[in-house]
Amino acid sequence: MATKEYKLSVDRLEALKQELNYLRTVREKEVADQIKEARSFGDLSENSEYDEAKNEQGKLFSRIAEIESILSNCVIIEDHPKDPDAVRLGSRITVEDLEFKETETYQVVGSQEADPMNGRISEESPFGKALLGHKVGDKVSVEAPNGAVLYQIIKIEK
Repeated sequence: MATKEYKLSVDRLEALKQELNYLRTVREKEVADQIKEARSFGDLSENSEYDEAKNEQGKLFSRIAEIESILSNCVIIEDHPKDPDAVRLGSRITVEDLEFKETETYQVVGSQEADPMNGRISEESPFGKALLGHKVGDKVSVEAPNGAVLYQIIKIEK
């Protein structure tokens, strides 16, 4: 089975490393203390505090494994000197919807960092894919549920 490659900015990489460190040190100890305390309440077969603490431990270990997988299969988004004027991962793009004459600014990021409500679109999304490789002044058609939407790239920042 092929492993998935995660594209991350340097900031996101650092945030994941910090989260992993927190989970392995502080949070793991907190959960262990919860389990220890719940055990002291007696019969484990009818102990909801124990069940809840064990569920929390499972979630914690799952998140640790997820972060470790991301970190071991990540690629850092870097500047691309070959074509510095084109939209690529990490670019901040201002586009104009040519039908409604509205401008919006987005940043193209890896799927792990996507947050469309805050202007961070995944390079794997239809909008992100359509923008990649284009330059200022290019018109880009994006397939949407209501049909194609035409945008013009106004500005690209790195």
